[in-house]
Amino acid sequence: MAYQGILVDVDYCTGCEACVLACQQEHGYTEAQFGLKITKLGPLHIDEAKKDYQYDFIPQFTKWCDLCAERVGKGKRPTCVQHCQAQCLDWGDVEDLAKKVDREKQMIVAINEA
Repeated sequence: MAYQGILVDVDYCTGCEACVLACQQEHGYTEAQFGLKITKLGPLHIDEAKKDYQYDFIPQFTKWCDLCAERVGKGKRPTCVQHCQAQCLDWGDVEDLAKKVDREKQMIVAINEA
């Protein structure tokens, strides 16, 4: 059985939260409920001499996330992937997503525990 998941390209997430809102609307969640949440990291001074900073927005998936099982069952992509304005979320089999991690970037694969 192939596991399915969502690949997050952290380098391109802008923190717009379109994915969060889409998830809440899709599942009827309140403002206090969400299948994913955007966490801000930084700004961090990595190397002052080189003027190197880290400032990222990182989508984190909660246990409320079921990877939009109902939508996926109808052949659609999860709503967060569908509505990501920066197109930094991708959906598919974990093995296929892992093949896309072929460069030095900050990337995360989220899978459902089901």
